[in-house]
Amino acid sequence: MATTKTNSGNWSRQQIATAIALAFHVSGFIAIGFFKSPLFIALTPLNLLVCAALIFWTQEKINIGFVVFFLIAFAIGFGSEWVGINTGQLFGNYSYGKVLGPAWQGVPYLIGIQWFVVIYCTGISVAMLHELLVKRQPDAQEPFPKFWLAVSMVADSALLAMFFDWVLEPVAVELGYWTWADGLIPWFNYATWWGVSAVIMLFFHFLPFRKHNLFAVHLLMIQVMFFLLLRTLLG
Repeated sequence: MATTKTNSGNWSRQQIATAIALAFHVSGFIAIGFFKSPLFIALTPLNLLVCAALIFWTQEKINIGFVVFFLIAFAIGFGSEWVGINTGQLFGNYSYGKVLGPAWQGVPYLIGIQWFVVIYCTGISVAMLHELLVKRQPDAQEPFPKFWLAVSMVADSALLAMFFDWVLEPVAVELGYWTWADGLIPWFNYATWWGVSAVIMLFFHFLPFRKHNLFAVHLLMIQVMFFLLLRTLLG
């Protein structure tokens, strides 16, 4: 069980994972924000892989549904970026730099991991919020229709993922993750982000796996603050 206490005192897996993620991002913020350290910028792939590994470590009961979701999130995320890079029709005219590591036809392999991390964290955050709101409903009130619950879950999670991309974009460009051909981020980049996120969120919602992981909520908050603060300093 992901919530089981470990041998490290009374710390749970979620608490240990949160401490590790916080340490990575705080040190990265100081090194990049104040010194623009090339070393820490180059360590971006390691940070992303660590975050993904911590998600797997804290996910309660990894089953076939969770594994299928990971593969689908990776495939759709990577595939949409491949179409975007090679046609310029989805997100706009952009290209990746070397920071995110090895690539295939212009798309870093790690971008599929990035899509998984973002969609998982936003999906878990909204799912846990919905769970909290449902529990607070009066007993006499009729349960929320499943159809509209699914619509709300997918739409809200995709909107949160789009917001994350909005926070990330200027920092990613400044750090050389990717660049836009004309130096401007087109508005339809965010619309496409919402659309692709919504498609992946459909699988997130309907695939059977545990959708309660406090670490994912913490990781989303840490990353949003990390990029917001960097956006302020580097802007």
